[in-house]
Amino acid sequence: MEKQSRRLVHSATLAFCLVFIVLVFATSFQSNHTINLADLKLPGNDLSDSRSNLWSERVVNIDAVDPQEFLLRRLVRGDDRVRFESDGFSCHTDVHSEVFIANKPVRIFNRGLTVYVPYDHQPQVKRIFKPYARKEDETAMELVSPVQILHGNSTINPPPACNFTYNVTAVVFSSKGFTGNVFHEFNEIIIPLFITTHHFRSRLKFVITDFKLPWVRKYNRVLSHLSGYDVINPDNGSVHCFPGAVIGLKYHNNLALNYSDIPGGYSMFDFKHFLKESYNLKINHVSEIQKPVLLLISRRNSRRFLNEDEMVEMMEGLGFRVTRAEPERLSNLDEFAEMVNSCSVMVGAHGAGLTNEIFLPTGAVMVQVVPLTLEWAATNYFGEPAKAMGLRYLEYTIEPEESSLFDAYGKDHPVIADPESVISKGYYAHRAVYVDGQDLKINLERFKKTLIEAKQIFETSNPFNR
Repeated sequence: MEKQSRRLVHSATLAFCLVFIVLVFATSFQSNHTINLADLKLPGNDLSDSRSNLWSERVVNIDAVDPQEFLLRRLVRGDDRVRFESDGFSCHTDVHSEVFIANKPVRIFNRGLTVYVPYDHQPQVKRIFKPYARKEDETAMELVSPVQILHGNSTINPPPACNFTYNVTAVVFSSKGFTGNVFHEFNEIIIPLFITTHHFRSRLKFVITDFKLPWVRKYNRVLSHLSGYDVINPDNGSVHCFPGAVIGLKYHNNLALNYSDIPGGYSMFDFKHFLKESYNLKINHVSEIQKPVLLLISRRNSRRFLNEDEMVEMMEGLGFRVTRAEPERLSNLDEFAEMVNSCSVMVGAHGAGLTNEIFLPTGAVMVQVVPLTLEWAATNYFGEPAKAMGLRYLEYTIEPEESSLFDAYGKDHPVIADPESVISKGYYAHRAVYVDGQDLKINLERFKKTLIEAKQIFETSNPFNR
């Protein structure tokens, strides 16, 4: 009994000593002003995500942290980071776009098309580029105004005086290019904006060159969720001054995010969640929809469904509640996003309207009707992105007899019998025939099999049908 009591005393003493040592160590640790990055309360800090590899240090001196430098630094790596750390300025360029990052005071004027980045240690260097993520496409870039960056010190061309001064980072990009087409708006502006700026947690201000008020109004919900400040239309000629800037936007792929190359490691699921918050969408998963609701994207120009009424009748006969999305309904994105989010299946011919798959709830089915010769574009622009969004993807590739080109040219014409002979003539020749000149008359019996599969997928995912 006495031995047992001694053991209890020794155990208690040992436990007390261990607690005391931990407390002493913790006090000593705090006195050195160091803190784990996961606990660092800075705008945009989400480094608890293990996928992020843009900042390798795990502990920093809290007194030495500059919030702007911390956020900008996460956009650069490799040789770009070396340059950024040496003079507070770096440029990253790839096949799609260029992105300039300045962690020093900048002055933006001349309709946002001239950016001064003063630096006393070198003569002034001029760089000219276009802040739109489609550098490789000459047609798109012809529509974008060039921005001139003057980096360095110059007594001949000194920066002008400030008219407006801000205490947050500027992000400069163009709202021109292929805007007016929802695919290109999301692909080349909205998703690149998310990739480049989401980790700032709204601590930034957008400076939009080639300012288009209808575009700004259309995407106001997105812009206001990425920035806590009004956008700047620099057309009035004023000089706007910022402590730092990002000029241009990062781009990854068609409707895609590469989470290993994004601060915080965001994925397409994170982007869809961002859209859900921005547009106040209610449905997360298709299992929350009790009845099968089918959204049919109705086109009015090329790639029209010539027997659309018959298609709708067949869809309703299978038990779908069908909603037609005509072009005028797509123009009000705030309302249309909510409509798409309430659907379990979306059907459409290859085209920009399928971009709205980003608003479908997880587990929904996206059915793409593929016209003649557009298989590659269909898969890469909408098919693979749909899978990355957590959607079920089905493809219906038409037969030659289902194309209006079959009646227009005949089965023996090269347009039908030898499409490669047309494709070999180049992009514009191919586009004129197969993209702009083709409509569809769907074989209802053949297409019905695809819709039955889509309905079965919905029913399997839906607890109300079990």
